[in-house]
Amino acid sequence: MTLPDTMQALVQLHDGYADTATGPNINDLSPVLAQQTIPVPAPGKGQALIKVHLAAVNPSDIHFIKGEYGQPRIKGVPAGFEGVGEVVAGDTPLIGQRVSFYATASGTWAEYALTDASGLVPCRPDLAEVDAAGQIVNPLTAIAMFDLVKDSGIDSFILNAAGSQLGKLLIALGRDHGIKPIAVVRRAQQAAALKALGAAEVIVSSDADAMGGVADTMKRLKPRILLDAVGDQFTADLFFAMPNDARWVNYGKLSADAPALHQMGQFIFQNKRIEGFWLTRWMKTADPARIPQAFGEIQDRFVSGAWVTDVAGVVPLPAAMTQLPQVLAKPDGKAFIDPRS
Repeated sequence: MTLPDTMQALVQLHDGYADTATGPNINDLSPVLAQQTIPVPAPGKGQALIKVHLAAVNPSDIHFIKGEYGQPRIKGVPAGFEGVGEVVAGDTPLIGQRVSFYATASGTWAEYALTDASGLVPCRPDLAEVDAAGQIVNPLTAIAMFDLVKDSGIDSFILNAAGSQLGKLLIALGRDHGIKPIAVVRRAQQAAALKALGAAEVIVSSDADAMGGVADTMKRLKPRILLDAVGDQFTADLFFAMPNDARWVNYGKLSADAPALHQMGQFIFQNKRIEGFWLTRWMKTADPARIPQAFGEIQDRFVSGAWVTDVAGVVPLPAAMTQLPQVLAKPDGKAFIDPRS
């Protein structure tokens, strides 16, 4: 295949981190990104060049381009963590194959992306593009965190941001394994759909008396793991209402407000603890056999219909600077960028 010398990409305008903590919301991309024509990156030893078919847009991407994520931005490099495409060059036997991948050298919001060849995930032919483009960040996180739930031997767990793509994946896992999910959402309109999906209970945090029935729920279901993407005061209040030995596992910061921990004695006398989860760290420390096994399970679940990708919109790369914020503002579904449009 003859490759072009240049490509279109959404390029980062800043290096490093920013002194902000405003959450994964963005109304204007122009302060942090620009659409530019740049050279197609050349793969080196251990790298693969991917012609991007479709790129996912996750909350972590928005934190990253704003300088609020756990790794620094690199000025002049395309943004975008994950996607799906065809391997067109590099140090890999997978040339010509469709793969999902996490971009480590040059991001997915571009016509071509560069990544470590060791992280390529071959896609079965019946896996839809939207599922393949987003099968790493959310699905692998869901599998990894649900392993914590299964290994704990509990009968119930709590998750917030339950109406998100990741939240729905976790609810479906709980449903299919007989472990009752307690879903926390901000909008009451989401409750019926989440119960139909498999949530045992739905707590609407915006209700005036949202904590009113929590004590009864805790007594009946006894959840001892809280999977938290929000990190707000309501989450802290829920945690302190949980039974002895509860674990608060934080993996995101959708709220810009820091919670106050008013009942510190529970850490001493009720053996409670707070911990963080980061997929990047999990992938480095997990049993190496678990990761390919997890991707097999992920693809099986999407193809069988046990999991569904809710699509808020697919934005052509040339229009992303103006259209992407509009799609991200939609309350439900996942945004994608199509570099081929």
